[in-house]
Amino acid sequence: MTSAIKSSQRGMTLIGLLFVGGLVAVTGVIAAQVVPTVIEYQTILKTVNKAKEGNTVPEVRMIFDRAASIDAISSITAKDLDVTKEDDKVVVRFAYQREFHLVGPAFLTLKYSGQSN
Repeated sequence: MTSAIKSSQRGMTLIGLLFVGGLVAVTGVIAAQVVPTVIEYQTILKTVNKAKEGNTVPEVRMIFDRAASIDAISSITAKDLDVTKEDDKVVVRFAYQREFHLVGPAFLTLKYSGQSN
């Protein structure tokens, strides 16, 4: 005679699956808004490093404006750059923030800042 062996089922319930799916969806929506700003930040950093080759403030801003129009940078303009000289070296700094509406009164605020090498 064979005895019946009870096996316990494993898995996720429908409610658990819906909860995990909801979390993945919310995370995906937020990531879809954040990732382009991170890519734009990297582009701004690259452009600022190009712009530091200028010798005067207007020249640095002109180089930045030219590169920003090519790379479609919209978060900052050349007027937002802080151009200084440290040890006979041009240093370009920038800072800006991006804000995204999440739901109701909730917003996600990202603050970016950086400087040339």
